[in-house]
Amino acid sequence: MRDENYRDFQSRLIPTINKETIIGVRTPELRTFAKELYKDPDVGVFLGSLPHESFDENQLHAFIISLGKDFPAAVSAVEKFLPYVDNWATCDQLSPKIFAKHKTELLTYIRNWLKCNHTYTVRFAVGMLMQHYLDEDFSEEYPRLVSEISSEEYYINMMTAWYFATAFAKQFDAVIPYFENRVLDKWTHNKAIVKATESRRITPEQKTYLKSLRR
Repeated sequence: MRDENYRDFQSRLIPTINKETIIGVRTPELRTFAKELYKDPDVGVFLGSLPHESFDENQLHAFIISLGKDFPAAVSAVEKFLPYVDNWATCDQLSPKIFAKHKTELLTYIRNWLKCNHTYTVRFAVGMLMQHYLDEDFSEEYPRLVSEISSEEYYINMMTAWYFATAFAKQFDAVIPYFENRVLDKWTHNKAIVKATESRRITPEQKTYLKSLRR
């Protein structure tokens, strides 16, 4: 399935991993392969073979977990896999569909993941809050939890900025005080504003106000 041009393209997007570990399988092919393996009774052999040798195997692993239909099994698989996630792409592709049906139970795990000292576990936790808890299940506790993350890790701070940029589109009044009161570090504060003002989901008036809050 290797596509060397695609491998070269991916290596430029994911500078934190060794290019030699990238096979170069395109994402649609990996997703199709994941659906085949998910039905295989021996798929557990692959899922248990950690750490994997290639980026593509990690992607495949994330796609297989994301297909799981049992919440306890999916959470268990995620927790076993997260320590081996070493890049933003695999982290962001990991998204079990079953989580959407178990938001109350999931919060306990998210709170624990936010306290972890592993970059991509924290990034994953923030991503889950962004994906599942900015609409009808929103609570003002959640942006507070994200704002309390203290990190110098680029890939954590970028996800934090992405979270608040998305929150502007969905919960503007609840999150704007974090920017009026300069709660976030300067880089994350400004990056969130940039990402938000590039969005079509907030009003021109909101964009103008956000720009006035740049530091």
